[in-house]
Amino acid sequence: MADAVGERDASAHTPCLYLDPGVAVERYEQLRAAFADTDSYYAVKANPEPRLIRRLVRAGAFFDVASPAEIALCLAEGADPSRLSYGNTVKKASDIRHAYRSGVRLFVFDSQDELLKLAEHAPGSAVFCRLLASSAGAQWPLSGKFGCTPEMAVDLLTQAPRLGLRPVGVSFHVGSQQLDPGRWEPSVATAAWVSGELAAASIELTMLNVGGGFPVEYTSPVPPIERYADAIAAAVGRHFGTQPRLATEPGRYVAAVAGVLRTEVVLVSRKTFDDDTRWVYLDVGRFGGLAETEGEAIRYRLVTPHDGRPDGAVVLAGPTCDSVDILYQRAEYRLPLALRQGDVVDILAAGAYTTTYASVGFNGFPPLPTVCIGDDE
Repeated sequence: MADAVGERDASAHTPCLYLDPGVAVERYEQLRAAFADTDSYYAVKANPEPRLIRRLVRAGAFFDVASPAEIALCLAEGADPSRLSYGNTVKKASDIRHAYRSGVRLFVFDSQDELLKLAEHAPGSAVFCRLLASSAGAQWPLSGKFGCTPEMAVDLLTQAPRLGLRPVGVSFHVGSQQLDPGRWEPSVATAAWVSGELAAASIELTMLNVGGGFPVEYTSPVPPIERYADAIAAAVGRHFGTQPRLATEPGRYVAAVAGVLRTEVVLVSRKTFDDDTRWVYLDVGRFGGLAETEGEAIRYRLVTPHDGRPDGAVVLAGPTCDSVDILYQRAEYRLPLALRQGDVVDILAAGAYTTTYASVGFNGFPPLPTVCIGDDE
């Protein structure tokens, strides 16, 4: 990816995300090979570029959608609604109706009110309940906002048939960029308990959605996807009697390495005459697509024209008139001393959760554009 982008005119408009849909499809195929006999739902929220969705449709992908707009996108690019899962636990009644009328028949919930909305506006649909899960070990935690206790899940799933719905399983998510393959086992064990309680009530759950969270290499190595697949399969084998149909929801793993965010240095400055730390301001920041640098959680690898030459400590910041628009201040980034205003800086593995996080015009800066490269057919 970096080489392909590097061949392009360095004076082209920045910031810009260069995305190779073919690389994303290769990543999806790698994950599908590791998780044999598993339905892998690409998390559209990671990167909804239409040409990427089109390629994944052709590859036979499933899709995890979060809104009517994502549903419409997938359908417009040729996806069958039977391959869509409405994976957002917080949905307007009108959005549920829209999804149902569009042919979507698989929905998640994690509360009584959401279950009642589904019963009213998506009658007869298959539903699964999201469980609370620990995000320990994840660089981008997702615990707290989503899911319910296993006891509540049992109660809600028991109600589903009486409400005219088909309870098919449970789901959980152990956090994005999860570095520990062993973190899935506690939630698998909880899911098995829920399944057992439902079986005692003559309700058979056939699906276990283990979410996403599979990591990509930014500045540090990560375990290969096969380690995660093996760990999850082993956990399911230990805790379940009858093996459920597995589902995954990869987003970052599929899209991240398919993208390079090309930026330009706007300013290099120091705060005092003898300051050893330079401030490097890029033309993209937290409001322009790098929201995951919040708390310096996701630490991207940077490539400059001067790599290999003497370097020094830097603080990296964005271009807006907002004091929180600082990317890295504690992460001890170092960049070449030769770096100057106008130099291009490429941010690697930036294909996920960048364009979708960009503001529509904060401080008058336009949204982050995407240019697709590679063979789109």
